[in-house]
Amino acid sequence: MGIDDSVTAGHLQELRRGTVVLAALAALRTPGYGYALLESLTTAGIHVDANTLYPLLRRLEKQGLLTSEWNTDEPRPRKFYRTSPDGEQLVATLTAEWHRLDDSLRNLTEEI
Repeated sequence: MGIDDSVTAGHLQELRRGTVVLAALAALRTPGYGYALLESLTTAGIHVDANTLYPLLRRLEKQGLLTSEWNTDEPRPRKFYRTSPDGEQLVATLTAEWHRLDDSLRNLTEEI
């Protein structure tokens, strides 16, 4: 009897959930708007739904991890986001923890 696909899907979703914050903050070191971020994350192999990304961007901005400004130079105004200094600090902390966890999991999962 194998693992039910829905069980696997649920665990994969949990595994990916925390990585989206780190990926968004890292990607927005170069200012960008939501749709461009969605495309760049997808290109990088990090698949996130727009219905997940936009509320995340608002939450990160509210937490002071992103700053935003409106670009009104184009016919349709767009909101650009940029990682704030506090966001940069969080990227460094999360990246260090990611590497620590990666090393630990590699040690646990490698064949002896």
